[in-house]
Amino acid sequence: MTASPSSPPEHHRPGGGFQNPWPASQLHGFRDFLKWTLVERRRNPRRPDPDPSSFKLATPQFVKPRAAPDKTTLTWVGHSTFLLQLAALNILLDPIWSKRASPVQFAGPARWVPPGFAFDDLPPIDVVVLSHDHYDHLDAGTIRRLAARYPAAQWLAPLGVGGFLRHRGARDILERDWWQAAQVAGGVEVTAGPAQHFSGRTLGRRNQTLWCSWTFRTEDRSVFFAGDTALHPEFGAIARQLGPFDLAILPIGAYEPRWFMGTVHMNPEDCIKAVAQMAPAQDGKRMIVTASHWGTFKLTDEPMDEPPARMRQEWLTAGHSADDLWIMKHGETRRLD
Repeated sequence: MTASPSSPPEHHRPGGGFQNPWPASQLHGFRDFLKWTLVERRRNPRRPDPDPSSFKLATPQFVKPRAAPDKTTLTWVGHSTFLLQLAALNILLDPIWSKRASPVQFAGPARWVPPGFAFDDLPPIDVVVLSHDHYDHLDAGTIRRLAARYPAAQWLAPLGVGGFLRHRGARDILERDWWQAAQVAGGVEVTAGPAQHFSGRTLGRRNQTLWCSWTFRTEDRSVFFAGDTALHPEFGAIARQLGPFDLAILPIGAYEPRWFMGTVHMNPEDCIKAVAQMAPAQDGKRMIVTASHWGTFKLTDEPMDEPPARMRQEWLTAGHSADDLWIMKHGETRRLD
């Protein structure tokens, strides 16, 4: 796949909807899901998880109401939810404050760790960014609360997600296809990029809406949010066209069993490969990598504390500096100097 605006949209499915355009991106179906959950789990029981109390919350240090225009902070709420303070804007990524990543709050994956800070402690939100429509990234209850409390916020979403947001009270909504940009307040250019995943909140609606990554660029800062993705061949193109980056937020969890999850989620080894794809475009510029998509919801079979430990080990083995990897505590704030 090329990133040229004149190339055909290979990720658009003929007849409507969307698809991953790469040969190795074939998704597994419901029969494979049953094989994993009903057959393989009996043969290979899950390895034990730590006690949830081992995940310690940090005290957030983001700036209220806003950070100075030349200051950049990142606070991890949990899973893929971050508060990014950039160019005096408060930007929320894939927000979910509900107790469960589920269509109902009495069943489905529950939080192992509370949100890094309470919803009521949010600063004024200027921009909300969504990567796709799965329950652990697009939470109806949180969307309603944000839309009611911050009616002037701008919303950025991939193609097809705007209707869901509008129905829950959001007003200023911009949908974007891969490689399409938008200008938001504060002079920040936000661009949707490729990701390898899928969409759908019910079995009959798979891939009717798009999934994507996002980049944020100001005159002196650039941030990449990979969203929810497997390893794919376009990380290098993203860095060439939209980088180099000061900060990259990359997923590292929900990866086992590998035969089933490998086409939708990165593991730490894949994360290192994605960084290697991006490295030539960095041209020596330091890029800090922040780990996302772990430690909050039990979605797959690896122990909850394995992704960060494995990521640290793989990072150092690949020869990277420990200072350039941020494995954050829930609620922790870090600053880009």
